[in-house]
Amino acid sequence: MGHGAWGKLRQSLEIARLSTKLVNYEVVTNHHYPLATMLDFLNPILKRHPENIKANVEIYTWQTCPYCIRAKMLLWWKGVNFTEYKIDGDGAARVKMAERANGRRTVPQIFINNQHIGGCDDLYELDTKGQLDPLIAQPSV
Repeated sequence: MGHGAWGKLRQSLEIARLSTKLVNYEVVTNHHYPLATMLDFLNPILKRHPENIKANVEIYTWQTCPYCIRAKMLLWWKGVNFTEYKIDGDGAARVKMAERANGRRTVPQIFINNQHIGGCDDLYELDTKGQLDPLIAQPSV
């Protein structure tokens, strides 16, 4: 494992430890926390800033597509609320997606503020280059 992978593993273990601590607290005190509260608790640890996300993000998916799931996981990780269009077996929706995506018919197809970003690999490439965060911080026009 590379140095970055160890850091992510340590971070995941810390999240699991803190989540377990929160769940144990719920059991002992009989308090229940909604998911939003748990995410608010975890956001600083994960270095997520969903309050900075202003963009309108849309993603065309198939329910069982691993690339779609991977793209949605990155968006979730960033704290992005997105609109998902599940086009499984819907030919008309696929044609509409292809028209918006300059003829691309594979899924996922991702749009940020109505700008075509591309697929899963394109989304991850933007993130690797540090270009995704500024895009999702821009308010839609």
